[in-house]
This record gives sequence, structure tokens and C-alpha cells, in this order.
Amino acid sequence: MAVDVTGRRKVLALGEIMCRLSVGGGVRLADAASFDAHYGGAEANVAISLANFGHDAAFATKVPENPLGDAVVRHLRRNGVDASQVLRGGARLGTYYLEIGAANRGSVAVYDRAGSSFATMASCEWDVDELLSGVGLFHVTGICPALSASWRSLTLELVRAAAERGIPVSYDVNFRAKLWTWDECMDAFRDVLPHVTYLAASWGDVQSALGLERTPWSEGAMVAAYDALVAAHPGVRAIYCTRRVAHSSSSNDLTGYLYTADGTGAAGSLARSRTWHVEPIVDRVGGGDAFAGGVLHGLLAEMAPADAIEFAAAASVLKHSVAGDANRFTAAEVTDFMASGADVKR
Repeated sequence: MAVDVTGRRKVLALGEIMCRLSVGGGVRLADAASFDAHYGGAEANVAISLANFGHDAAFATKVPENPLGDAVVRHLRRNGVDASQVLRGGARLGTYYLEIGAANRGSVAVYDRAGSSFATMASCEWDVDELLSGVGLFHVTGICPALSASWRSLTLELVRAAAERGIPVSYDVNFRAKLWTWDECMDAFRDVLPHVTYLAASWGDVQSALGLERTPWSEGAMVAAYDALVAAHPGVRAIYCTRRVAHSSSSNDLTGYLYTADGTGAAGSLARSRTWHVEPIVDRVGGGDAFAGGVLHGLLAEMAPADAIEFAAAASVLKHSVAGDANRFTAAEVTDFMASGADVKR
């Protein structure tokens, strides 16, 4: 299952990082007088998880040359992420506002990211050879191509450049309805698929991308969709997702799934985690990124699929217990949690 990356250790994630201003405690955004500030973004959150799990993780983005840009760099470095590929310049840092849900009311995000330093990049501002030097895994999500027509081209350009250099590509579909349409998301997904090694995608994502009939959830439907995808794209060696049942905004059930293939196009095998009941949820944002980081850690560490998916699900569950976008638990803490759960550590 693992791809040979002899001599390369670094994981490089690329994407936009934003300032998150959130309000909870039953207060609505329109009534808020103060906000809690955090920094985060899907790809940066994965980089932070992997750094906490002991990997040499780097993050590439662009932020303004002002105190908010400085804060982003400090946030990354404080969490053990190499920020040497963070470009400086542009007009502003993207922002989003989060109204944290309660009871049966879900959380709501309001974006204020148009015109950000990252989103307005019109061409690649990195030296690609330098950017990808020593990289053993390149991670990006479908949020990047959703930001602009330029970023749709740039994402494909960088994914292709990584694949051409023999670097495994990790791609998370990560559809955001407030950024683009489902059809646009699927078109971009199809473009990058020939270059992807590790994929975060639901059965519905795969059914749509391959033009299959959209069916209700079942484990069989998921396996059939994943079988069809690796038959069409044998370079895909792992596909993963979660199934979440939301009883309320603060009470969810979470199960992780990891499908692995041998690279020949033959049908793969499925591993599933235990189902975790997560209650109460402190902050759901970033739970999927923590799961992705956990899966990638398992793949990079060459864990057995059953062990990798248990680790990833536990990492996601832990993220739900802390505020902010990023997971801040070490691999040892995740492993300990898997064994002892909520018991007091003495």
C-alpha cells in the first residue's frame, strides 16, 4: 500500500489559511459583540496534525505583509510546521465568521475571503523545483480550485508537477457549496484524479465523478463505487471517508472507513473503525481535517489498514473536544485515548 519515497520525509500541504472569528454560547452572529479568534484552513490543519504526529510537515500559502500575516506564520511555527514556503504580499488575509450551533441548530459559516492574498494569485509564485524538493507527500484539497479560475489551473499544475516527480499526491474533495457548484467541483476532481495516490472522498463523490447512479448510503454501495474508481484510476492506492450521524449539533456518531488497493486496478479491501459517540462537541470544525491527518499518518507509518483507520477516527474524535480549527494531540495521546477513552490520566 505504501509508495516508495526513499530519501524523502517532508509532507507539504498547500492551501489558504484564514482568520476565524467565532461566537457560541447561544449567541447569533448578528447579535455578537465579541468573537474568539483562531487561524485555520483545511490543508493547514492537516499539516499541523501531521507535525504533531512527528512528521516533517510544511505548509505553502500566501498571506499579507501585516500583523495578521505575522500571526499566521507564528501559528504554523508554534505548531511545529515549516513556514518557509509561506509567501508574503497581497491585500488581505481571508476571514470567516462562525456561528457555533447548539441543540438541533447547526453551525453556520459566513465567508469574507474575496480578494485575499492567496485567492488572488494569478500564477505560480513559487519555484516549483524548490517547493517540491525533498517532499514525500503533497496534500491539497478541492477548496483550492474552488477559489478562482486561476487556482483551478494552478492546483492541477502543482498536482501534476508533484506526480511527475514521483511524489504521492493526497487530495480531499472537500466540497464547499458557498464557493462553487457541485458540477464545478466534480469537473476539477476528474481533472486531478489521474495524478492522485491518496483520496478523501465519499461514496457519493465517487459515484458523481464516475457518472454512476447516486444511491443511498450503504457499505456495499461505497465499496462498489471505490472498486470502480480504482479500476479506472489504478494509481489511487487508498480512499477514505467518515460516516457521521448527527443527533444534534453537540451529539454525533462517527465511523471511519479506509479502502486500500494494490495499484493494479483490482478491487481493494475495506477497513472500518469502531463507531464513536461524540458528546458533547466543543468544536466540530476541523474534525474532518484531523481524520485526514490521522489516515495520512497511518499510511506514512505503514500501519495495517485496520490500525490506521482506528487511529484516524480517534484523532477526529479528540479534535471535537478542543476549540479552534486544528488538532493539537500527539500520536501517543491519540493511541492512549484509543485505549483508555475518557478515564482520568493520573
